[in-house]
Amino acid sequence: MLVLSRRLHESIMIGDNIIITVVGIRSDKVRLGIDAPLEIPVHRKEVYEAIQRDRQGNISSGAAENT
Repeated sequence: MLVLSRRLHESIMIGDNIIITVVGIRSDKVRLGIDAPLEIPVHRKEVYEAIQRDRQGNISSGAAENT
C-alpha cells in the first residue's frame, strides 16, 4: 500500500484522469473530492461491499430459479 501525506487543497493523481483532492479536514475526519470519468464507478468501501453482496445474492437467486 502506498501511503501519501497531503494538506488541505492538495491533490493526488491516479493515472492520467483521476484526481483526489483533500477538500476538508475536521477533527478526525478528512473530506476527499474525487474527480474521475463517469465510466469509472467511485464508492465508499462499505457501499461497494453492499453492492457486491447484492449482486452475489441476485446471481444466487437467478441460478436457483433456473434450476
